[in-house]
Amino acid sequence: MSMFCFQCQEAAGGKGCNKIGVCGKTDDVANLQDLLIFTLKGVSEYNQQARAAGINTPKADYVLLDGLFATITNANFDPEAIKTKIEGALVARDEIKAALEAAGKLEGKAYHESAVWTGVRADFEAKSIEPQVGVLATENEDVRSLRELIVYGLKGMAAYAEHAANLGHKDETIYTFIEKALLATINDQLSADELVALTLETGKFGVNVMALLDSAHTSTYGNPEITEVNIGVRNNPAILISGHDLKDMEELLAQTDGTGVDVYTHSEMLPAHYYPAFKKYTHFAGNYGNAWWKQKEEFESFNGPVVFTTNCIVPPLASYSDRVSPTGSTGLTGFKYIPNRVEGGTKDFSEVIEHAKRLPSPTEIETGTIVGGFAHNQVFALADKVVDAVKSGAIRKFVVMAGCDGRQKTREYYTDFAEKLPKDIVILTAGCAKYRYNKLQLGDIGGIPRVLDAGQCNDSYSLAVIALKLKEIFELEDINDLPIVFNIAWYEQKAAIVLLSLLYLGVKNIHLGPTLPGFLSENVAKVLIDAFGLAGISTADEDIAKFFS
Repeated sequence: MSMFCFQCQEAAGGKGCNKIGVCGKTDDVANLQDLLIFTLKGVSEYNQQARAAGINTPKADYVLLDGLFATITNANFDPEAIKTKIEGALVARDEIKAALEAAGKLEGKAYHESAVWTGVRADFEAKSIEPQVGVLATENEDVRSLRELIVYGLKGMAAYAEHAANLGHKDETIYTFIEKALLATINDQLSADELVALTLETGKFGVNVMALLDSAHTSTYGNPEITEVNIGVRNNPAILISGHDLKDMEELLAQTDGTGVDVYTHSEMLPAHYYPAFKKYTHFAGNYGNAWWKQKEEFESFNGPVVFTTNCIVPPLASYSDRVSPTGSTGLTGFKYIPNRVEGGTKDFSEVIEHAKRLPSPTEIETGTIVGGFAHNQVFALADKVVDAVKSGAIRKFVVMAGCDGRQKTREYYTDFAEKLPKDIVILTAGCAKYRYNKLQLGDIGGIPRVLDAGQCNDSYSLAVIALKLKEIFELEDINDLPIVFNIAWYEQKAAIVLLSLLYLGVKNIHLGPTLPGFLSENVAKVLIDAFGLAGISTADEDIAKFFS
């Protein structure tokens, strides 16, 4: 065993990758990512003291968010980039320690190894494989399961918090909680019950961070509107932008305006089309392709440069690798990285734009349009129509099919499920899971489309807000009395924080697929099953009969 990672749905054998990640990351990258998380726990130990002493250390906030984000599945495959982040975490940790010492506030106690280890870049790979660093450092399987569930929730939380921070929206209580929760994962005095409680508290802050990001997006770019998005192409050179970061989207559109270069979205960037602020750009041409896992063939045919703003990277084929540029927390060995913006500045996409001008226009792979933009504000505008349809029986139930897509054949279940749904059922969706069914001709119910796309995975918050609003409208005591079924697909850690957020809100009987997480021990899975009714999936026919009989 040269590594161990079981944080995503593709974990080998449903248990964990121990030689190379199914995602494509090598053992050295996996181990260095473990060391980065280990080091962030040490940063948290000092920064919690600094907060208590009134010492402000904003650098630590960035180091924590960026470090957690970079370890999300399919985000950063570059060992040198991870080493740079470890160096940055060590510098931040030592600066906080020095500030505490100068203020006479450094506690005279035995600190955890994560807070005291030292080393230079050349030593990091050796340090990364020490027994106390990785996931398996926690020997008790159930404690390990709870600790890792919390950490994976924090990774998703950090991603959303970073997107919000890029738009100037910050919440210190979220950063403080991330530190508290990281420290809990190295506290051997906490009981399993206390870790379960902390898991639900992680869900509470998951709701908070998604509300923060929702506010950041809507106050900056307006409330999403019902929008038809072109899925064909035009005869211009173009750039494809993937990921989730709308600040990057904004800056790329502004810099390509008037250059003759079109911009297309891919995968989770599709919902950018729903925001009013982006509709003024006539060169914002449409969406190209499908979910992240199809990128190898779709990037090949796109012909132009591709910008990765966040995770969902598949290591590129050599034939188009010269056209791929990561930015933000992402990383690929040997690729041209677009540096982060300096305070008050913008990212510079000029090289990508000039590259696009020299390349052919995209090859068309499909035609037509897809409809989205059904975030909470838009659905509230349709509330009377929706309520009337429910009361009349025209809409019998809603099914939440949010989450992630993936490359396993078993995920064909979600297309099959959507196609076989009774005609009086409406799908509520967010995240790239929608690509399994958002191009199906499922029709509408009295003018209400049977697929209501709220947006990105973080817009699962919208689905929760819609559910709570319906609970209020129908004067129900319990959210679980709503005519809503939850049948969610998951892949990585942003899905983990969405799941914990739903559990915190009291949602029960969530079905999660295509498999339950490998990081759930048998006993921890039993807790979630017994307390919340968490369940897996079977076949589309069996589940439809179960949900809608």
